Amino acid sequence: MKATITIEFKPSVLDPQGKAIQHSLTTLGFEGVEDVRAGKLFRVTLADSGQPREEIERQLRQMCERLLANTVIETFSYTIEE
Repeated sequence: MKATITIEFKPSVLDPQGKAIQHSLTTLGFEGVEDVRAGKLFRVTLADSGQPREEIERQLRQMCERLLANTVIETFSYTIEE
């Protein structure tokens, strides 16, 4: 089983990396780029332990809350592929 976890800054948090990318895209001639937000993507492969989906989702939330995301300034989401 595989999970894809996406971490992004909350909308109210300044994203200097995103702004730098936006500026670079404009400099390279890509017009119309109004905003860029940078984030992190994790692909996690989980052993098939026979756990119910709710337990797997609980573990993914804990991974995000305890290590992968700073929940004060970041949000997270995930998808699970079976």
